[in-house]
Amino acid sequence: MSSALLVLSPKSAMAATLKPLNVRLSLNRCMSQAIFEMADSSFPSFRLLGPPEIYQTPAPGNQESWKPMSGFLLPCGSRQLKLAWEQNPLTALKLVCNLRGVRGTGKSDREGFYASAFWLFENHPKTLASNAASVAKFGYFKDLLEILHRLQHGFDVRKISKEEWQIRLQSQRCSDGRRDKQPKTPSSRRQKALAAAKKAVDMYNNDPAYRFLHDKISDVFATHLMSDLEKLSSGIPNNFSLAAKWCPSLYSSYDMSTLLCESVARRIFPRDSDPEYQDIEDAHYAYRVRDRLRKQVLVPLRKAMKLPEVYMSAKQWNILPYNRVASVAMKNYKDLFLKHDRGRFEEYLGNVKKGKAKIAAGALLPHLIIKSLKKGTGGEVAALQWQRMVDDLSAKGKLKNCLAISDVSGSMIGTPMEVSIALGLLVSDLSEEPWKGKVITFSRNPKLQIIEGDDLGAKAESIYTMGWDMNTDFQKVFDKILEVAKEHNLTKDQMIKRLFVFSDMEFDQASGGALPPDYALGFSPENFSPVNWETDYQAITRKFHESGYSSVPEIVFWNLKNSAATPVLSHQKGVAMVGGFSKNLLKLFLEEGVVMDPVSTMESAISTMESAIKGKEYEELVVVD
Repeated sequence: MSSALLVLSPKSAMAATLKPLNVRLSLNRCMSQAIFEMADSSFPSFRLLGPPEIYQTPAPGNQESWKPMSGFLLPCGSRQLKLAWEQNPLTALKLVCNLRGVRGTGKSDREGFYASAFWLFENHPKTLASNAASVAKFGYFKDLLEILHRLQHGFDVRKISKEEWQIRLQSQRCSDGRRDKQPKTPSSRRQKALAAAKKAVDMYNNDPAYRFLHDKISDVFATHLMSDLEKLSSGIPNNFSLAAKWCPSLYSSYDMSTLLCESVARRIFPRDSDPEYQDIEDAHYAYRVRDRLRKQVLVPLRKAMKLPEVYMSAKQWNILPYNRVASVAMKNYKDLFLKHDRGRFEEYLGNVKKGKAKIAAGALLPHLIIKSLKKGTGGEVAALQWQRMVDDLSAKGKLKNCLAISDVSGSMIGTPMEVSIALGLLVSDLSEEPWKGKVITFSRNPKLQIIEGDDLGAKAESIYTMGWDMNTDFQKVFDKILEVAKEHNLTKDQMIKRLFVFSDMEFDQASGGALPPDYALGFSPENFSPVNWETDYQAITRKFHESGYSSVPEIVFWNLKNSAATPVLSHQKGVAMVGGFSKNLLKLFLEEGVVMDPVSTMESAISTMESAIKGKEYEELVVVD
């Protein structure tokens, strides 16, 4: 018996088959009796426990003014989602999809969206399933596969797998630092595939909510694939969905853990579509339609879409169309392009610089571009993608008069630090003189810092190495703004309109107070003495009026920490609150003339929320249960 793959032929392999919607899945025992019994006895029954609870302590003082819907700009937790759903289910559903949105006003928070999807599956499974097509529009088709995969193996399966991989990697290191290769045996691969298939079958058969979701997702893929086939046969170029790209390949990990290939194949090639299917066993039928899905659907569509993976797997580097490579793929594959096709790839990058070619950047967040500078040799790619992003945002609504305070203090560890640097640099690039290329330090004695450096990496390093304190003095910040305005004799139109603050702190902590020294090491203070912001704001307003400026710049306090805490009380004047990070959320503040009411921050937040969830894609969402 061959051991190369789980399914090799109708007679020699085990096929985990998906019956029509009203029939259960079954494991067809076509492998040897010994292997099947081993697999059957090794894997206990599976029971879905539901989404993980998020245990967090709410920020003190914010509860009485907190409203469920106003928390949409903050990282979403199960408590917030439950309260929002009780207030307005459809709006809450729109906010969940906004959490995933990679275009428009979406937050592009993939993990936050997956957590929300788990909550929906546990509490409103029919609503989640009925909006499967919309999920693919807000994010991408792979989200549907990932939801099914995590429902089977647990929400933290990716995190656990990564930790296990790191442990295995360390254990395989020899004493001299070389890696001791210990390849998996064919039998271990087969056992793992058997376990995944059996778990998928058991869950499909025993969990009606999962079965309904699985069927809806299969319908989404089948519908788009059939539509794309019609376009292909009609000769309509460059108008395909990405269903063929993300539909699992046969025997891939997603195929084995979801059995989606067979489910989709049965929909595209039902039994009554071909007389030869009428009298054959179900295992033979499943094998044939899966093979047809690969040969007649996925292969021709992927070839027509000119996906880079098609050329890479065929080692056809010399004809790979770089202008068709998506932004994330360009970031991930740039080192491979340089290794296998340096001449053509560098020529392409040169044409991008000259404006003769374009490079994609739409799906990349600012901090991911900055982060990619640390990996490989593709600094030029990152710089070009950054410039493309800046150009796109400028064309949509340039931040003419904005300034950023980037917190690079010791508590800003990991992603918050990367985001603070990236968004600070982005605001400085979008601003106009005399604010362009400058950022204010997060300090008790803030300075207007010139961002130095000839390239993107040097500029990011310039922000990273700025001076910092454990909080900042906003009165001194506004004094510095007035100082620059007087020095350049700026008109009211040239005055700063918004001051962005990128930090991992809450507003009261950031604006002053007695913070302990160990806060810089990442310890959160339990008690602190916040300054009186009302008094500060009155003083700032008076200074601006005395200087001839009728309005005070808005403070947009952007809390980068992964916490459900609200960074500012809803009644504080002149301050808007934002949580998480997305260049698309930033665009909400790009429109000229959109000035918030400083007396009613909460109403402004709700108005911003309504703007964020408008559009045709949001109108297609439905609440079913």
